[in-house]
Amino acid sequence: MIRHDRRRLLETQIWPHVQTPGQYVGGERNITVKDHSQVRGKLCLGFPDAYTIGMSHHGLQVLYSLMNRREDWCAERVFTPWPDMERLLREKGIPLYSLETFTALSDFDVLGLSLQYEISAANVLTMLDLGGIPLESVDRTLADPLVVAGGPCCQNPEPVADFFDVMIIGDGEPALPALCDAWIEEKRQAIVRDGELFDAAAGRRQREEALANIASRTAYAYVPRFYQPEYADGRVVDLHRTRPDVPATIAPSVIDDLDAMPLPTRPIVPYVECVHDRIALEIMRGCPHLCRFCQSTVIKRPLRVREVETIVEAARESYRNTGLNEISILSLSSSDYPHFEPLIKRLHEVFKPLGVNIGVPSLRVNEQLRTLPLLLGNDRRSSMTLAPEVARDDMREQIRKKIKNSDLIEGCRVAFQNGFESVKLYFMCGLPGEREVDLDGIVDLAEQIATVGKEVRGRFAKVTASVSNFVPKPHTPYQWNGMQSREYFRWAHQYMRKRCRIRSVSVKCHDVETSMLEGVLSRGDRRTGRAIRLAWERGARMDGWTEHLDPQRWWDALEDAGIDVQKQVHEPYELLDRLPWDHVNVKFGRAYLEKEQTRSTVQLTAMAQAE
Repeated sequence: MIRHDRRRLLETQIWPHVQTPGQYVGGERNITVKDHSQVRGKLCLGFPDAYTIGMSHHGLQVLYSLMNRREDWCAERVFTPWPDMERLLREKGIPLYSLETFTALSDFDVLGLSLQYEISAANVLTMLDLGGIPLESVDRTLADPLVVAGGPCCQNPEPVADFFDVMIIGDGEPALPALCDAWIEEKRQAIVRDGELFDAAAGRRQREEALANIASRTAYAYVPRFYQPEYADGRVVDLHRTRPDVPATIAPSVIDDLDAMPLPTRPIVPYVECVHDRIALEIMRGCPHLCRFCQSTVIKRPLRVREVETIVEAARESYRNTGLNEISILSLSSSDYPHFEPLIKRLHEVFKPLGVNIGVPSLRVNEQLRTLPLLLGNDRRSSMTLAPEVARDDMREQIRKKIKNSDLIEGCRVAFQNGFESVKLYFMCGLPGEREVDLDGIVDLAEQIATVGKEVRGRFAKVTASVSNFVPKPHTPYQWNGMQSREYFRWAHQYMRKRCRIRSVSVKCHDVETSMLEGVLSRGDRRTGRAIRLAWERGARMDGWTEHLDPQRWWDALEDAGIDVQKQVHEPYELLDRLPWDHVNVKFGRAYLEKEQTRSTVQLTAMAQAE
C-alpha cells in the first residue's frame, strides 16, 4: 500500500533539492512491502541517525527480517533526515515517512527506535516531531503509535524516559514481537470497551491504562510514566512507583538459544554507500571476559554461540541474495568464539574461490593472535585492528583485561610477515588511577610495534593509536567513579602527541566535547530530558557528526535546565548511593559490581603506593 501521492510530491519538490537523495527514496533490493489492509499491525523501525549509519547496523536488519517473516505484521524503516531534508519537509508540510510505503510515522501502530549512542538523543525528537507524534509520552492518546526504545542506551533509560512509552531492557528479538502483539490487543480491547474516543483527555486515559497493563505483565518493559524520581542535593535518592501493579525493578529479556534465532539472509542492499557495505553475521552474543570498563560484557550476559554450519549456511544464503563481496563476523570478542579457527577455515573454503573477503573486527590480544594472521591470510587486507585498551601490565590488572604485550608484539610480527602493512590499536585514557606512565606506555607500545614492522619489512610500519576518552558507564564496576575533566583530557591528548618520535606512528584522540556530552547523557537522570528538549528546540541536530555538534548549545541548555554537570558526571558516588539506573537489573546484579568496585579501589591504592 504505497502512498503514491506522497511519493510524487517527494519526487518533484523534495528529492531534487537535497544531498544524496538515494537515502530517502526507498525501493532497495530485498525490502519487504506489504498491503497494510492485510496485516494486523504496522511497525516502523527507526534509527536516530543518518541512513548511512542506520543501514550499517546489524540489529535493524535482524528485527526487520524477524517481523516481516510474520504474515500478520509489516515492518518498515525510517532514519533521521539531514537538516536540508528536514527543512524542506517542514516547508512543504510533508511528514517524516517510512521508506517502504511512504507512510507517515503517526499512521503506524508501533514506532521502535534503536538507541545505540547517547549523542543521538536530539535526533529522537526530530523524528517524532517530523512524524507527527507528540514528543512526550504523557501527551499521546490511544490513537498515537506506541513509541518503543531498545538498545544499549536503555541501560540508563532516564535521560530520554519522557519521550518513550516503553523501553525494552535486554534482547529485542523475543521482546519486540511480544510487545507489538500486546499493544494491538490492548488497543482492540479499549475500543471494544469504550468505542472510538475523539476526546483527547479520554484518549490519554485509555493509553495510560493500556500501558499499565503492559507494564504489570511484562518483566522487561519499562514504562517510565509509572515511576517518579525523588531528588536531594542535586541527585536521585529514590524512585517511587505511582502504581502498585508495576514492577519495582526491570529484568532483561534474554534469548536462551541464539542458534535457534534465525539470521537475516536477505539483508537490504542500500542504493548509497554506507559505513559498512557488507554481509554481517553475529556469531556469538555476550563475552567470556569481565573487563571492568565494559558495559557490553555485563548487559549481554549470558554467553551464547551459534554453530559453525548455521553461520556458514546463513553466509551462503546472504551472498546469493546480495552479491556483496565482504562478510564480517560480529561479536564482542570474535576470536573468543569457541570454534573460531574452524569457522574461519570453512568460510575461506566456501568464499575464497568467489573472491569474497572475510572480515574480522578488532581482535583480542592473546596467544591465539600469533596464529590469526596465517589463518586470515591477506585477502585484500593490509591492516589489522587490535584493542589492548591500556599499555601497562598493572593497569591491565586494574581493568581486568588479561593480555600480554609479548602476545601482541609477536602477533603483529607474524602479521607483517604475512603481508599486513599497518596496525590500528584502540586505547582509552582517563581510566580510574591513570598515571603519566600509562600515557607514556601507549606511545611506547605503538612505536615498538612500528619498529617490529621495520625489522620484518625494512621500514617502520604504520601504527595508529586511536585513543577514546573514558566514560564510566552504568552497570559497570566503574559506575561509581567520576569522569575526568575536559582539561585533563586535553592535556593527556597533547602529552601523547608530543611523545611520538616515529613519523609512521600517529595518536588520534576522540573529540573531548563529544565525550563530555556522552558522559552527561549516559550518566544523567530524568531531569536531563529537559536539557535534551531545550537543546533540540534551539537547533541540536545530528550531534554525533562533529561538523553539526555545537557543544555550547548543549552546555547552555543543561545550565538552563538546572543540571549540575559537575555533580552528575564528574563527582564520584559513594558505594551505598542510589544511582539513577538502579531499577534496571543486570545479570549478577549490583552486589557483583560493588565487589568489583571495592577490589578496584584496593588495587588503585596499591598502585599509588608503589609509585
